[in-house]
Amino acid sequence: MTEAYDEPVEPELARLAELHGVATSYSPAPGRSVPVPASAVVAALAALDVDAAGPDAVRTALAARERALRERLLPPTVVHWAGDPQGPAALAALPPGTRLRVRTEEGEERDVDGTWNLPLGVHRVTAVAPDGRTGHAHLVVAPDRLPAPPGRSHGLLVQLYSLLSRRSWGMGDLGDLAELAGWAGRTAGAGFVQVNPLHAAVPGAPTDPSPYRPSSRRFPDPVHLRIEDIPEYAYVADRERLSGLLERAERLRTAVLDKGALIDRDAVWELKREALEPVLAVPLGPGRRAAYDDFRAAHGQALDDHATWYALAETHGSDWHTWPEGLRDPRSAATARARAELADRVEFHARLAWLTDGQLRAAQRAAREAGMPVGIVHDLAVGVHPVGADAWAQQDVFAAGTSVGAPPDAFNARGQDWGLPPWRPDRLAGSGYTAYRDLLRALFRYAGALRIDHVMGLFRLWWVPQGSPPTQGTYVRYDADAMLAILALEATRAGAVVIGEDLGTVEPGVRETLQRRGVLGTSVLWFERDWEGDGRPLPPDRWRADCLATATTHDLPPTAARLTGDHVDLRDRLGLLTRPAAEERAEAVADAAEWLALLGSLGLLDLTAAGPPGSDEEEEIRAVHRFLLRTPARLIGVWLPDGVGDRRPQNLPGTWDQYPNWRLPIADREGRPVPLEELTAAPRLRALLAVFTQLRDG
Repeated sequence: MTEAYDEPVEPELARLAELHGVATSYSPAPGRSVPVPASAVVAALAALDVDAAGPDAVRTALAARERALRERLLPPTVVHWAGDPQGPAALAALPPGTRLRVRTEEGEERDVDGTWNLPLGVHRVTAVAPDGRTGHAHLVVAPDRLPAPPGRSHGLLVQLYSLLSRRSWGMGDLGDLAELAGWAGRTAGAGFVQVNPLHAAVPGAPTDPSPYRPSSRRFPDPVHLRIEDIPEYAYVADRERLSGLLERAERLRTAVLDKGALIDRDAVWELKREALEPVLAVPLGPGRRAAYDDFRAAHGQALDDHATWYALAETHGSDWHTWPEGLRDPRSAATARARAELADRVEFHARLAWLTDGQLRAAQRAAREAGMPVGIVHDLAVGVHPVGADAWAQQDVFAAGTSVGAPPDAFNARGQDWGLPPWRPDRLAGSGYTAYRDLLRALFRYAGALRIDHVMGLFRLWWVPQGSPPTQGTYVRYDADAMLAILALEATRAGAVVIGEDLGTVEPGVRETLQRRGVLGTSVLWFERDWEGDGRPLPPDRWRADCLATATTHDLPPTAARLTGDHVDLRDRLGLLTRPAAEERAEAVADAAEWLALLGSLGLLDLTAAGPPGSDEEEEIRAVHRFLLRTPARLIGVWLPDGVGDRRPQNLPGTWDQYPNWRLPIADREGRPVPLEELTAAPRLRALLAVFTQLRDG
């Protein structure tokens, strides 16, 4: 790992950085600290509107920051965890005799009498000190813990686009999701179905296929609509036009399912967009119109901005940085004129958001009606695309000139740059976390649970200056107490569970804090070893209970590939190995054999007649899941492709055009695509899910 950096961070710059939550070093491993370059610190401060370009600027900014902190009565946002009799520390530190008055979300005025008996919500608190100074802050009153899963359950993990039925239009849709949930709940006793992020994508040619680089996280992508399920579809007068579109949809579907073509999201969206034009031309009935009006009122300016961005993108392209200058500002007079001129297209895209929201909620209803205690688990990506709708509409809360990534570590000496602009912690706090609250509230409308990708981002994110390699970045800290409080508040209001993706390097104390607040972690079989001891596979009784336990994820090889070593062969073919192939294969075989030996010792797998790993892959995969069932994990996830022996990962990190990431349908062990109708009837999948009979019946 390289540790050659530019100039060191001088003491005054280090103090300034500390006061703004910008790190001057990081720890890639316990007991080891690595300094970050001064240029990264200066760039991060600049993104926070702090000028640190030179010693004089640093001294001026430091004096201003210290004076502001010394003179203020309250920070911008204060957190009170319900049930804590002491009240917020920031308020307890006020001068004796300071009077506190709270205006609640409902508009009620209250004096704080020391009991802290306040309703949940984001309120406004005013402090008046004896010397006449006055301070205002947002006061977040949150439940002490997030909702826990209702009992122990198992569920399915699937990338929705990969789940094609014989009714879909070339990729899995929300109708397919509802069907899968209904089947899994009633037939397999599953408690949930977890899907990839369904956020709105950036349109383009081609569109970025990754669901983790969306245009907007607040609004869903209409490419997932089941067109025939839209009520107005039945009233389109031009049936011949619809018939032609259905024929084209069949060709797209059969190309993937029967001819081995990759999923073509752009072709699917072009076809659906053509179909939606006449469908949305059908007038809404009175009840539907009222529901749509309520949706527009509930989302207000955010929905108008979202729909306006998509309307403008149709004319000017999807990168708003290249639009005419006046249109780059969502609040400009030029944008207001364009919004009026494009009113029909703005209405079109607003309606699409409403229709997609409706089908998402219908999928959750189908899951709950099928007996699922959790239902659909949605995935929140860590950020948004810099050229997309959210980055345009919320420029005030995004840090300009920087992107999110990861520092160098044992697995990637170059670090990572994900190309996603980070939220500014100061602007979030100053607004009472409005953008974050609105995002969570929108997702919880249709989620039984929410998986948060890279949940460590609630605490800190690695900011990479534009034009610099990821090695030249630094961490910027967020108010984790406030981020968790808002999360707890919105999850409790929705009655939803939250799962944090906490894989990889996690700073000390983070997992403990998440667990204390009720955020479940993520535990993947192959990573669960006694890293502080002998490094052997971790026995089931030593796994944590507050987690979603799985055998694999979308970024990892399917279990069959892991057991047979096919994942090494794939990486070898693509030139991705960093060591000789024979060495990698030997390590993979040894790793699988070690796990299988543990399964055998626990009586979960008969090893008396066993050959090398993968000799009886179906039984071995079932044994893996028997092991997961033996752990105390509250939730157990089954990667759906494991139910038919798929060898291919949905995403292979480190590749772009070398591998068809995010474009593969679920397939069997020979690579033949398996439609939903065959998948749910597959004996192999049914036998795998039968492992959980005792959990279901218990």
